[in-house]
Amino acid sequence: MTDFLQLAHDRYSCRAFTDRPVEAEKVDALLDAAVAAPTAVDRQPWHVWVVETPEAVERLSACTRFGFGARVILVVGAAADEAWVRKYDGRNFADVDASIVGTHIMLAAHDLGLGTTWVGHFDAPAVKEAFPEMAPYDLVALFPLGYPASEGGPAPKHLERKSVDELVTRL
Repeated sequence: MTDFLQLAHDRYSCRAFTDRPVEAEKVDALLDAAVAAPTAVDRQPWHVWVVETPEAVERLSACTRFGFGARVILVVGAAADEAWVRKYDGRNFADVDASIVGTHIMLAAHDLGLGTTWVGHFDAPAVKEAFPEMAPYDLVALFPLGYPASEGGPAPKHLERKSVDELVTRL
């Protein structure tokens, strides 16, 4: 457990990347981590698009100011009609499942020496217009991906965490 806890503590939202290309094998490893992510009733109501050609990255970057110059961006979407729905209140878990996938991607990226961050600030309708294949999905997050630049590093608030006592109640 110590190795995982260290990974969880060391990972940070990377907002500056080098020009070094991300190897296809590492992107494939991130996709393997995504497929391994647990989802409600194992429905896997999500899809990932690997945006990697310069033209596609430019189109996607036009829809957010938070691409951070990444040469590869993963887009995670959720399909509500494929997800498990809790019968007691009708709660659809597609976005939860996609979020679990995103968390796996972020942790696996750090483990592989890559940086990424969860980007939720993007114009989803514009992304769907630029990439019609994404239109049927609820676009949950973008993950700019690359090798962390030396001038980057964790944001000042990264180490500011509430205490366990503030966040946890034992009943």
